Amino acid sequence: MDIERLKAIVEGLLFVAGDEGIEAKQLASILDLEIHEVVALMDEMKKDYKEQNRGLQIVEIAQAYQFTTRPEFAEYFEKLAHTPSHATLSQAALETLAIIAYKQPITRLELEEIRGVKCESAINRLTSKNLIKEVGRADTIGRPILYGTTKEFLEYFGLRSLDELPPPPEFPAEGSEVEEEEAYLFYQKNKAEPTP
Repeated sequence: MDIERLKAIVEGLLFVAGDEGIEAKQLASILDLEIHEVVALMDEMKKDYKEQNRGLQIVEIAQAYQFTTRPEFAEYFEKLAHTPSHATLSQAALETLAIIAYKQPITRLELEEIRGVKCESAINRLTSKNLIKEVGRADTIGRPILYGTTKEFLEYFGLRSLDELPPPPEFPAEGSEVEEEEAYLFYQKNKAEPTP
């Protein structure tokens, strides 16, 4: 595979992995490369980002590669963090917030099962804007954090209470025909090709 294409794929994978990062062995498995080839590729990408004076850098934390911002630009990131909380929310943050509003209290895993994607970044953004908060711990293995909305959430949307929320959207029930159909389509798309 072309080296520039490989770098583009890795860049996308790092973006999708977010704060959790992605380990060399996982990259090797996804890209069908040896681990030493992945390490060499990541070293080259780190060098590229540094030489091009990009706003992001690739770092290795706890054996996982991830994107971070460059420390020399920290003052600008701090200004963004201190902008008014009424700044526009992304589509992902709005979707996450809607699910929390209607399903609270809810864990991150439950959110991700509904949305079908990782929600850590959206949760962090909503927490930093004081639109959601930790409201307790679930009585399950690991005691995951439960999230709920805040008083600021009500103020942000001009609501006196959660009773003023519009009727909730339809979330598919477990074992519903929609879920069964999606599971069947996923299986059809991902089943192994028959051996000749």
